[in-house]
Amino acid sequence: MIRAAKIILISTTLMLSILYGQELLDRIVAVVDDEIVLESEVTQMAWMMAAQAGIDPARDQEKFNEFRKIAARNIVTKELLVIQADKDTINADERQVESYLDQQMQMAVQQAGGEDKLEQIFGMTLSRIRRNYRDDIEKELRASAVQDQKLMNVTVNRREVKEFFNTMKDSLGRINDTVDISHILIETKPGEKARMEAMEKAIQIRKQLLDGADFAELAKGSDDPGSAARGGDLGFMSRDDFVREYAEAAFALQPGEMSDIVESQFGFHIIKMEEKRGEKIHTRHILISVKPTREDEIAAAEKIKEIHKQLQEGADFVALVEEFSDDESTKKDRGHLGTYEVEQLRSMAKEFTFALEGVEVGEISNPVKTQYGFHILKLNSKDQARDIDFDKDYERIEAMALNYKKQQELEKWLNQIKNQVYIEYKDESIM
Repeated sequence: MIRAAKIILISTTLMLSILYGQELLDRIVAVVDDEIVLESEVTQMAWMMAAQAGIDPARDQEKFNEFRKIAARNIVTKELLVIQADKDTINADERQVESYLDQQMQMAVQQAGGEDKLEQIFGMTLSRIRRNYRDDIEKELRASAVQDQKLMNVTVNRREVKEFFNTMKDSLGRINDTVDISHILIETKPGEKARMEAMEKAIQIRKQLLDGADFAELAKGSDDPGSAARGGDLGFMSRDDFVREYAEAAFALQPGEMSDIVESQFGFHIIKMEEKRGEKIHTRHILISVKPTREDEIAAAEKIKEIHKQLQEGADFVALVEEFSDDESTKKDRGHLGTYEVEQLRSMAKEFTFALEGVEVGEISNPVKTQYGFHILKLNSKDQARDIDFDKDYERIEAMALNYKKQQELEKWLNQIKNQVYIEYKDESIM
C-alpha cells in the first residue's frame, strides 16, 4: 500500500544500470574499509536525483556535481551501515529480498523492451543478472534494518516540533490541495481451486518429464520470468540464495536427478540438478504459480459490493474495516491511509483519484479496483491549497520534525562509526 519513504531508500540500481550503465567508465572513487565505491554507482545515483528534480545534467553541470557529492555520501553511508549490520549480525529477510528482486527484474525487462534485450544490454544471462543484483538488494535491506533499529526510539515532543516549525517555516512551502482518506481492501486471493489447478498442472508437467520430455524446453513455459527464457536455468547459487523449501529439495538431489513437486510461497516447483560445485549448485526449475481464478476475482468483487451495501445502509465504517479489510498495515488504524496531495495521489494511485470524484467529506466511494484488489475509500477531509499552519498541519509538521531529528541523530552516529573505519576518497570532486 501507499507508504512514506525512509531516509535511505531501496535503490533502483538495476533500472539505472539499464538506462545509463553502458555509458559509464568504472573507476574507484572511494574506499570504505575493504569495500570500494565505483564511479558508475555515484553517477547512476546522481542521474536518478537529477531526473527526480527535473534537471538536465548536460545543461546544469554545477547542480549535477552537487548531486554526485550527495550520491557519494549516501553510498558511503550505506557501506557504513552494512559494516554495522555485520557487527550486529543483522540479516535481510529472504522473502523480502526475493520480493524486491522480482520487482526490479520485472521492471528491468519492461524498461529494456524484453528479456533478450536486457541480456544484450548486460552481456549476461537473466539468471546471472538476477544473481548479481541480489547482493546489492540484500545490502540495501540490511542497511535499512540497521538504520531502523538505531532510530526506532527517536521521538519529538511538541516543543521540539514548534522550534522546528519556527526555524524552518520559510522553507516548508505551501500546502497544495490535499485529501485525507481511509479504505477497506478486499484482496483477490487464489482459492483452493486455484491451488489445486496449479498442482495438477505441475503433476502433468512432471509426468511429461518422466516420460522423456526435455526439461529445458518445458521450462520455457515456466511462470518465473527471470529464468523461463533460459530453459529454467538459474546458474550456480548458494543455499542462502533460495527460499527454504527450494533449498531443502534442491540440495538433496544429485546431478541429473529431478525433484518431486515442491511448494513454496511462489507456487509449485519442479527442480533439476545440473551440477554441484562446493557449496554452490547449478539447477533448473519449472515454476507453476498459483493464480487467482475468474471465480476468485468475482468472489472478491461480490464481497466488496456487499460491504458497500452495508455501508450505504448505515453500517459503521471502522467496524467493517476491522472485520473485513485485508490491509493489515491500516486495519488497526481505522483503515487510515493518510493525507495526500491530490497530484501526489494521482501519480501514486490514479484509480483512487477517479473514485473520489464527486465524493463529499464523510462519504464513501463506489468500489474501485487496483492492482492490490478491490477498495472502498472514505474521504475524511479535503483542504484547498494554503500556507502551512502549525495547528492545522501539526501531524505533517511533526513528521517532518521527526525525520529531521532522525537525520541529525543518524549523522552523529555515523560520525562515530567513521572514526573507527578506514575511509578514503580518491576523487576530490565528490568530497
